[in-house]
Amino acid sequence: MKPINPLRLLLICVILAVAGWAATVVTSRYSMATPVLPATALATMGVIVIITLILGIRVLRWRNSVKPNSTARKTQLDPLLAARTLVLAQACAYAGTVLLGWHVGIFLDQLRIWSLRSDQGITWLALAMAGGGLVMIVVGLLVERFCRIPPEDGDTNSIDGKKGRPARGEAAGEGEYAYRGD
Repeated sequence: MKPINPLRLLLICVILAVAGWAATVVTSRYSMATPVLPATALATMGVIVIITLILGIRVLRWRNSVKPNSTARKTQLDPLLAARTLVLAQACAYAGTVLLGWHVGIFLDQLRIWSLRSDQGITWLALAMAGGGLVMIVVGLLVERFCRIPPEDGDTNSIDGKKGRPARGEAAGEGEYAYRGD
């Protein structure tokens, strides 16, 4: 599995910011409701972030359980748990990017009419959703980093002669995760 490319996240965020802005312009032109998620979505985002962080900490504890002079681990990590944690972390980052981009577009459109509105609740809600999306991105990228296996001292990479685990079906330099996906 390949690590998340931050430039791809940025591109998705910009595209969805434009889409969110355009949707807000169209809905306000036709006197429809602003397409922002309800405040209860923040609770759902919080639950997703907490679950992702808990699973990521479990993988991090396993990864750090090696004693300095020994390569044997006390317990074996369930490879399915590690794979699911990695997938959840990446999904969390991508979902956060979508939410951040969409609600930044809405916020920017609402900002231009800030002084004309008597109720700025939609603007604050869009800003809160964008903040929640940013938290999801940060936690997703952090847990993805937790799932990386550090290179071991005795291993050499057969592709370029550098120290580290051999890359299995991936380009050199991409790293390996805590599960062994062949």
